[in-house]
Amino acid sequence: MNKTVALIMAGGQGNRLSILSEERAKPALPFAGKYRLIDFALSNCVNSGIARVGVLTQYRPSSLNEHVGAGRPWELDRDRGGLLLLQPYRGRRSGDWYKGTADAIYQNLPLLDEWGAQTVLVLSGDHVYKMRYDEMVAYHQAREADVTLGVMEVPWEEASRFGLVVTDQDDQVLAFEEKPARPKARLASMGVYLFEPRVLKEVLEEDASSRGSTRDFGHDVLPAMLGRYRVLAYRFSGYWRDVGTVESYWKANMDFLEEPPPLILDSGDNPVRTRPYDRPPARLGRSAVVQQSLLCHGTVIQGTVLHSVLSRGVVVEEGAVVQDSILFDDVVVRRGATISTAVVDKEVVLGEEAAVGYGEDNTPNADEPDALNTGITVVGKRAVVPGGARIGRNCRIMPGVRESDYPPSHLVPSGSTVERTTRRPAAERVPAH
Repeated sequence: MNKTVALIMAGGQGNRLSILSEERAKPALPFAGKYRLIDFALSNCVNSGIARVGVLTQYRPSSLNEHVGAGRPWELDRDRGGLLLLQPYRGRRSGDWYKGTADAIYQNLPLLDEWGAQTVLVLSGDHVYKMRYDEMVAYHQAREADVTLGVMEVPWEEASRFGLVVTDQDDQVLAFEEKPARPKARLASMGVYLFEPRVLKEVLEEDASSRGSTRDFGHDVLPAMLGRYRVLAYRFSGYWRDVGTVESYWKANMDFLEEPPPLILDSGDNPVRTRPYDRPPARLGRSAVVQQSLLCHGTVIQGTVLHSVLSRGVVVEEGAVVQDSILFDDVVVRRGATISTAVVDKEVVLGEEAAVGYGEDNTPNADEPDALNTGITVVGKRAVVPGGARIGRNCRIMPGVRESDYPPSHLVPSGSTVERTTRRPAAERVPAH
């Protein structure tokens, strides 16, 4: 049996994803309609023969915990090994909230002995890719590495957006560059780290005793290993996306509308698995027009859907138009309404003749200019957009807003935010998922 143990970092808040991660952990974010981001790392583990998986959670874990459960969709519900949800704890003598990625693994080091780990795979739970980790393990062992990093080449013009790895001709790591203005290399770190257990314990114990450390693998632990340990790079050549921003999340979803798509998600020999949810088949009415889009179970389309991703239970009424957008579960788009270049969270209701992503003004969001500046508007969970409203680009419609929260004109200029100002009745307060 494969003795590799995988530890998936799934506790991040995802500040650059604006309100999409306000009420859920980033790895729980829906993707391509029916999946969640964490499905990729979990499926990669199972498809690589790794049956001992720990998922480290912290921030807003309820929807992630519900989705992952005991691991049955990934065949990880087993008596020996299997899947464990590892949340931080506080005790009399040990335990505390995770202070960083390295600290999260440090607090769970006893699990490695319990599971008899021969190699330890540390993964991010919010990246989109399909990868055979067993091939990386074979490379790591054949090269007798202390730690091996998954890397891939990115275009020079995009290299400054990534944490970069500088290697010699034998792929031994010489240096790290964190989002440099003038990159010296274009090998991006994928957030896939394979350690020898003894080495992992040594470097984490050292990091835990360092006063100046931020307890982060990329910033502290890995750079401190250079020159002291055998640190190698493993080159990956497939599709990989870090979806840590609103723009990168939107673009990655749009990638899967191309023909052919960058990955076949449901391929029989290497599928991306997810938790199934009972919904009836999608239904298209006589007036429906659908082009280059993904529709999930339970969608009911009477209007027009162009180049968009619609999750379960979305309703698009007659005369409504959805274009270049991502709609989460159970969004309702009423007659004559339009949505353009937007991400709309679950259970939003868009009133008749309303417009989201209206106009050409691309003013960045006043409250989050770094997160919303490329024309994408974000509508929060269970918000209501009044009939006839006009919402511009780079706008934030906060979760749970109602008609009374909007200006009397129902006009929301580009770069604006609509906050919730009224207290919701108790009957409307629904647990977040």
